[in-house]
Amino acid sequence: MAEAPTLLVADDDPAVRESLERTLKREGYRVVVASDGQAGLEALKAGGVDLVLADLKMPGLSGLELLRAVKTVAPDVDVIMLTAFGTVEEAVQAMKDGAYDFLTKPFQRAQLIRLIRKALERRALIAENRALQQRLDDLLRQGTVIGTSPAFQRMMTLIEQVAPSSATVLIQGESGAGKELAAGAIHERSARRSGPFVAVNCAALPETLLESELFGYERGAFTGATGRKEGRFELADGGTLFLDEVGDLSPVTQPKILRVLQEGEFERLGGTKTIHVDVRIVAATNQDLAHLVREKRFREDLYYRLNVITITAPPLRERREDIPVLAHHFLRVYAAKNNRRLDGFSEEALARLEAYAWPGNVRELENAVERAVVLARGSVIEVADLPASVVEGAPSADWVKTIPVGTSLAEVEQRVLEETLRHTKGNKTLAAKLLGIDPKTVFRKLKQGGAEESGPEDEEPASP
Repeated sequence: MAEAPTLLVADDDPAVRESLERTLKREGYRVVVASDGQAGLEALKAGGVDLVLADLKMPGLSGLELLRAVKTVAPDVDVIMLTAFGTVEEAVQAMKDGAYDFLTKPFQRAQLIRLIRKALERRALIAENRALQQRLDDLLRQGTVIGTSPAFQRMMTLIEQVAPSSATVLIQGESGAGKELAAGAIHERSARRSGPFVAVNCAALPETLLESELFGYERGAFTGATGRKEGRFELADGGTLFLDEVGDLSPVTQPKILRVLQEGEFERLGGTKTIHVDVRIVAATNQDLAHLVREKRFREDLYYRLNVITITAPPLRERREDIPVLAHHFLRVYAAKNNRRLDGFSEEALARLEAYAWPGNVRELENAVERAVVLARGSVIEVADLPASVVEGAPSADWVKTIPVGTSLAEVEQRVLEETLRHTKGNKTLAAKLLGIDPKTVFRKLKQGGAEESGPEDEEPASP
């Protein structure tokens, strides 16, 4: 089990110190006490303090001075100010100086404990978000693609193998799964990395315009052609040409692409001069090209020319481990674009992102995070800031389990609980939230099922 948080109590009243120490220890916290602000500062410098409770009025180093010292020495440690002589002005000043909150004595025990829990949850959230940011920074230093999941790593291993070759690569995957990023990774890891990387979406342009984009044209080739224009094949000479959504190529354009693949040459529209280029083709599609070949909608010879090596970009639902770091990447990008300062995502918001099926894959996640950044009302993105489709969307197939008829209710409960814990990575509090039950019930059921050796006890309600 994780070590209990350590709370520093700085108060010059011995009775208050002893009372707070007893109360907080009963709640399971480790407590360090200090008789004044200076002693509190020395205890803080010793390290290991997770939260400070400081009296506002103390001899020598006052509570406000201690607060300012805490924010200098340990800026990640929150401070709750306590005083029997509080004024509105002092409360406002404490909050301006970085206090987490302000309580006036006498305060209710439940009120204090609730405030402490919220402060510690915030600290844990910031630490988690910082760890994710560090993972993100490490990944970005390695390249432009982001991911650590097994499915993603399998794709990257294949990319590392094929990139140094000159072979044509076909990337298959659903829309929004990151096929262009995979193509870019192939280019960056190849001997052509110093050459251009040129991308064209074959589905975004009509047939006539696509041909002029790919092969260029001479002056007078068609109405409006007032000058010569180089095509994408020429622009990509010495580098890589990425043909996205290649399954949408028209029957007229397909043989022209095939000629470039076979001979490395073509003519501009309206021209007679043969142009030779040295271009590596990386193609991508979200369609089944083999099926299109069988239906005579895609040339078989072109299919085999493109499909020398096939790489599959996994859908986001198969790489859930990457969702948090991708979400933080997009948060950082769009927070900067919108001049917003956000600390990250709440635990529940991240859980919703990980639970959603993401039919639109990484592109849909990016759009969802951009929307959340714009609409966020606090310092972190909450569930309420996410799109309704994500919050209310049905769980993905990974979350759906088949249970045989006749399975006992006790076993059904145990299976659902264990599966939920698997998806929350063992976080029992989050699992309880997702299941709509008390966290103590989770511990009790795990203990009953033999899956938990120790944990908080809970009294079951008596049967009527």
